[in-house]
Amino acid sequence: MTTAVRRADRRVSPVFLALVAAMAASGWYVWTDKLAANTGLAVFLFVVSGWIVSLCLHEYAHARTALHSGDISIGAKGYLTLNPLKYTHALLSIVLPVIFVIMGGIGLPGGAVFIERGRIRGRWRHSLISAAGPLTNILFAAVVTAPFWLGAMDGVPQPFRYALAFLALLQVTAAILNFVPVPGLDGYGVLEPWLPYKLRRQVEPFAPFGLLAVFALLWAPGVNQAFFEAVDAILRVLGVSQIDTYLGQEFFRFWQGEPQTF
Repeated sequence: MTTAVRRADRRVSPVFLALVAAMAASGWYVWTDKLAANTGLAVFLFVVSGWIVSLCLHEYAHARTALHSGDISIGAKGYLTLNPLKYTHALLSIVLPVIFVIMGGIGLPGGAVFIERGRIRGRWRHSLISAAGPLTNILFAAVVTAPFWLGAMDGVPQPFRYALAFLALLQVTAAILNFVPVPGLDGYGVLEPWLPYKLRRQVEPFAPFGLLAVFALLWAPGVNQAFFEAVDAILRVLGVSQIDTYLGQEFFRFWQGEPQTF
């Protein structure tokens, strides 16, 4: 099978490079405290730009896996450029996730790349395409928490520590939510190829509402508590404490003023 793609179709977009530059610049400001009283604003910019970068990588993973599984239309659609503006549902994948981060500190899963599934043969390939996105969130979480679980946080400025912790929390929440086996989410996409055709046809109309149903459930106090207890447990394994993520979110909400650190 051919996976040939024009060079222009896989050239990294200036939009993505600008996002990476914004993440690096704001992270440097948080580290050096150059903004002084405006550290919270720098944390906000660092986390938001880092979150959008992770969303781009999430969608790129879906696209790249689909390309190597047989969908050679991926390149022409611009998905390999990491440009978020090329996604079929930019509102769902970029704008709404950022709004949910601001409102509730939850990593909203995106699902923007349009894959021509008819070009792909083999149930394992279909499952891997769906799993590639949230697996990228897991990898991103492992990278940003590396200083924690490697014991390399000595000398790291507190605001930067808290910003990394909050960014890691978003990655973990995104991975968990994406793997929920509900129609419309990647977790269901992993299982779908293995389900009877009749069942798939029956649940297909509910796919557009799957994400809304999951977030409606998260409003239930018991479900919300269980969800964040699971997130905190995973982060503790990665060396990130609950106070780290709490203060990260407090710095992120710069409009509420600088938090009191311990």
